[in-house]
Formats: sequence, C-alpha cells, structure tokens
Amino acid sequence: MVLAGIAAVLDWRWRRIPNWLTVSGCGIGVVVQTVLSGWLGLKAALEGALLGLALLLPFVLLRSLGGGDWKLAGALGAFLGPRDLGAVLVTSILLAGVMALGMVIWTGRLKRTLVNIGRILGSLVSLHVPPADLSIDDPQSAKIPFGVAIGAAAVVMGVGRFLGKL
Repeated sequence: MVLAGIAAVLDWRWRRIPNWLTVSGCGIGVVVQTVLSGWLGLKAALEGALLGLALLLPFVLLRSLGGGDWKLAGALGAFLGPRDLGAVLVTSILLAGVMALGMVIWTGRLKRTLVNIGRILGSLVSLHVPPADLSIDDPQSAKIPFGVAIGAAAVVMGVGRFLGKL
C-alpha cells in the first residue's frame, strides 16, 4: 500500500513515477514474498511482476500508457502475486474510466470525445488506420494519470483486506 500510495501521489503531482520507486519496489516485493512464503512466494512474486508487465506492455508500445505506470504494475505484481494483481488492474481500469469521463465532462470535451470515438470505431470497422489528428501523441489531448488509478485501487484493496472486507 505504501508503494502504491507514493506512486499515486507522484503521478498526480508530477505525472511521473520514477524508476527508483518502481524498480526498488519490485525488488523489495520479490524479497518480501520469498522471505514470507519461501519458493512459493518467489514464484508468486515473479509471476505477478511478469503478468503486470506483460498485460500492460501493448499499451506502452502504443504510447497510451507511460513507462512508470507499466513498471508500477510489475512492482505491485511482485507484492501481490498474479491473482490479486488481476483484481487491482481490473479495478484500476474502471477507476481510470471514471476519471477519464469526469475529465472530458469537466473540460467540456464530451461531444468531441464521442465524435472521436465514433471516428476511431469507423476506421476499425472499415479496416483503415485512424486519421492522424486522432493520435494519442497529440499534446492537446486530455490525459489521465493511470498511476493514480492503479495506486488507489491497490490501497483500497489493501485496506479492504486489512479490515476483512475483501
């Protein structure tokens, strides 16, 4: 929860999740799991880290997700293992969707966003590349800090487990 909370604050404030946090977090997660559960803990930590990195790699390659967010998923996977990481990722995707919806409404871009989604879907259906003005590299496009969503999801899950609710 500490790793997720720090990452969420850094991503919210500076839109960056530094390597010193994610790489050390991953290493600490592997060590902690190994100390607590032996070889099974090591296996779960490595599987969780690899799952987090593998699932989010396509989004990094498409430049729709930053490298810090990607490495954060790997680090959290080392702490949580594959099963719990899956729950955190699903929750974080839902939170990111709510954040994105709130952002497009707040900035007055709802109509433009819906039109752009229609244009993208039309391109996919007709098997054409979407127009260049729909690039995710557009500096004017609204971006949400996914590290906030994944951090919040991990903290909520940790608190829920601590209280015996999850």
